[in-house]
Amino acid sequence: MMIKFILQCGDRMVDDEKYMKLALVEAQKAFDLGEVPIGAILVFEDEVIAAGHNMREIWNDATAHAEMIVIKRTCEKLGRWRLSGATLYVTVEPCPMCAGALVMSRINRVVYGTTDYKAGAVESVFNIVGHQALNHQVEVTAGVMVDECRLIMQEFFRQRRNAKKQLKKLSLPTQE
Repeated sequence: MMIKFILQCGDRMVDDEKYMKLALVEAQKAFDLGEVPIGAILVFEDEVIAAGHNMREIWNDATAHAEMIVIKRTCEKLGRWRLSGATLYVTVEPCPMCAGALVMSRINRVVYGTTDYKAGAVESVFNIVGHQALNHQVEVTAGVMVDECRLIMQEFFRQRRNAKKQLKKLSLPTQE
């Protein structure tokens, strides 16, 4: 499998940035809800079919990742499970579950912003979407708006760490 970084030019790069900005809007919605800020957009024939963001905490659903949500919504809207010709835009490299869903739904292309060095399944930890033993491989474009995608994740976890520190300070017994 060949992973393409931002060496492309012309309309495709402009479209990738346009759709990644929409995925970042979704990531901000997740951030505002206290969810890990990952957003996704699914595009078919130059039209946004579905948008979504992580909802694991609110829905109490381990599978409520942004990618899974938009794949399901797209299947419902199009009335089919094969999503050949579709492109998924997501702010963070998909995990193994989501990468498997990309393959199983026959999505042609995934475009993501920042790499997930702990659980990524497109290039960093695993390469599910390009595994030759599978009956479908997904074209990958990595690093679209990487700084913006990385920043929202860093800010979310920075705030979360600070909140835990504050809570810990408040719960310590005082010395008198």
